[in-house]
Amino acid sequence: MRKLITPEMAMTFIKSGSRIMVGGFGLVGCPLTLVRALSETGIGDLEIISNNLGEPGKGLGVLVREKKVKKGIGSYFTSNPDVTAAYQAGELEIELLPQGTLSEAIRAGGAGIAAFYTPVGAGTKIAAGREERTFADKRHVLQEALKADAAFIKASHCDELGNLVYSKSARNFNPIMATAADLVIAEVDELVEAGEIPPEDIVTPHLFVDYIVLKGERGK
Repeated sequence: MRKLITPEMAMTFIKSGSRIMVGGFGLVGCPLTLVRALSETGIGDLEIISNNLGEPGKGLGVLVREKKVKKGIGSYFTSNPDVTAAYQAGELEIELLPQGTLSEAIRAGGAGIAAFYTPVGAGTKIAAGREERTFADKRHVLQEALKADAAFIKASHCDELGNLVYSKSARNFNPIMATAADLVIAEVDELVEAGEIPPEDIVTPHLFVDYIVLKGERGK
């Protein structure tokens, strides 16, 4: 099957200095097998777009401890004290975005929208240095769309073509990230035959998915 690869093979498509979107809200919906495989390579100097950077020594937190992350773009970094320490030490750059703005910036990137105005954050430190305009007597700040070289996403199951289905809140940012990256690698819990998933259950069509990795799979 052409799309099914090992985690180790998936890492051959990633280079140091890449910008990578990683799904998940904390560890929920995070492609942990792919993140672990990335941590076992010499790849570094990464920009990570994710809601947060994992937990201490878990998920993306492993990459932080290994100093493989140059910059984090997300909404909720304080759940991982290692991120705070690395930022204060000048080892990690952080771009903080309100969660709704982060989500919309990713969606816009996938839709081909260059930027948008939002009232969220206008007049605060988050808006420092950004263009502002007033619409209907309300201040708005310009937010550029987000795109990435690659997206690591997590789904509950998919068919052999790569059509993805997500599980409850583990869905989170994964579907929109699948639209906003040049290369999309999906980690899935289960693989089924083509035609087994009802069309109305498919959230991410296979055309958005380049490769599939099974959860917990290791290279032979």
